[in-house]
Amino acid sequence: MEILFSDFFQRALAGGLLIGITAPLIGVFLVLRRLSMIGDTLAHVTIAGVALGFLTGFYPLGAGLIFAVAASFAIEKLRKAYKSYAELSIAIIMSGGVALASLFFTLGKGYNADVMSYLFGSIYTLDNMDLIVVGLVTIAVVVVVTLFFKEFFLLSFEEDAASVSGLPVKLLNMLITILTALVISTAIKIVGSLLVSALLTIPVAISLLLSRSFKSSVILSVIIAEIAVVGGLVVAGIWNLAPGATIVLLLIALLALTLIGKKGLPA
Repeated sequence: MEILFSDFFQRALAGGLLIGITAPLIGVFLVLRRLSMIGDTLAHVTIAGVALGFLTGFYPLGAGLIFAVAASFAIEKLRKAYKSYAELSIAIIMSGGVALASLFFTLGKGYNADVMSYLFGSIYTLDNMDLIVVGLVTIAVVVVVTLFFKEFFLLSFEEDAASVSGLPVKLLNMLITILTALVISTAIKIVGSLLVSALLTIPVAISLLLSRSFKSSVILSVIIAEIAVVGGLVVAGIWNLAPGATIVLLLIALLALTLIGKKGLPA
């Protein structure tokens, strides 16, 4: 139990709670726009940036963030070029991210073990700089979502109607994609690039089953994410388990219980 009061665990808890706010806040708009897979795409690109950061001596999380934001611009450009096949943009960028990551892995074999921590998550190694970056991203996400909540809501349900009503659709699309890139690039050290999309989508999936309004689904998805983060970290800390995997498995368990509960309720 002493681990729960250690400095590194407290930093992990702080970082996890911050990501527990931002991931579902952005995830709800991605799910409604059928762009859930963008999380995996930007996570792979972020890993390429992290690998380059280790290779060049640059702050790895910062390099990953830059790569993710650049990839978000590329995705939006490709989405416009292939309007009828928007999923192509995600497939193309993901392929490029995996290719770059593989290339950087082969160029810097000595740091592969460090990069692996970003693949599977290494929340216990969060330092003060990481917390500052996560904190700044959290503030940015909360402020932007609060200011443009109604616009993002309309864009998520009917992009054409948003355009006709005079909303700056192109700018709003770019804002959502950039915020997604920021959230993912900061979340990969917490749950890992292979699991990061779970924090974006599973809390939203649960909230959509339980909520009766869009606003309540947003609030509930954040609450669910925070429960999973705190519960997963405590369980992982006590029983010496992988924290990222424990958080995601707890989310899946909550989803399964919700589905069972909904099935058992009268229509």
